[in-house]
Amino acid sequence: MEHVIATLTLGFLAALIAAAAVVAWRHFHPVEAEDEEGGGEVAEYMSMMIALLYALLLGLALVSVWELRGDAEGHTSTEAGALHQMTVLAEGLPPDQKKRVESVAERYAVHVVRDEWPRMRQGAPPTGTGWDMVRQLRAVSAAPPHATSSQEVTALELLGQLSALDDARRGREAVSQDSLSPVLWAGLFVGAILSIGMLFFFGIGRSPGQLMMAMGMVVLTVFLGLLIHYLSTPFGDVMGVSPDPFTRYFPMAA
Repeated sequence: MEHVIATLTLGFLAALIAAAAVVAWRHFHPVEAEDEEGGGEVAEYMSMMIALLYALLLGLALVSVWELRGDAEGHTSTEAGALHQMTVLAEGLPPDQKKRVESVAERYAVHVVRDEWPRMRQGAPPTGTGWDMVRQLRAVSAAPPHATSSQEVTALELLGQLSALDDARRGREAVSQDSLSPVLWAGLFVGAILSIGMLFFFGIGRSPGQLMMAMGMVVLTVFLGLLIHYLSTPFGDVMGVSPDPFTRYFPMAA
């Protein structure tokens, strides 16, 4: 929050300095009436520059939130795939141990889908129960006493998949708490006001066609703002990542 306040303060100070410089110049260098007609060209240039800078800011925000959602989707797919591979590799273990691995894996999938996902949709971090189940998976995946060579290799492969699941879970938890920078949000808000203000306060909209174009820009700006907002919550209800990779491999979790 301190960075947001500092950014806004610097922006307002720069605006005040620029306004004071313009007022002082006009005071000491009066402009003739006929020269005022050239002000329209200056306004068009300023409007163009503000629109260009705002477009760059929108592009940066869209790329940031899209990468955030992509990371969330990637971590979810990797985690679910590793969990499924553990149940496949468990076929090479003794029957009792195989059942234990499958049981813990199914309970983990059910917990992720039914307990963790609703919390992440609300912006809350997952509970520690999931990590307890990861530790249970590690315990039941260890090579049994008097294990054969093939069973020892299977246990090592299980631990490798568990390591991938562990990393993916950490990434998913980190992404669930990430969001668009408040500084970028402040820039988007101020840029939208400036861009739209320049349209309506400097002669745009004198004809019906210009008015329709100005209103179209307002609608597009609002749409992009909402799109960025929805994408900034990677596990949200509107455009968030779903737990489908888990329910695909473990139908009981649905």
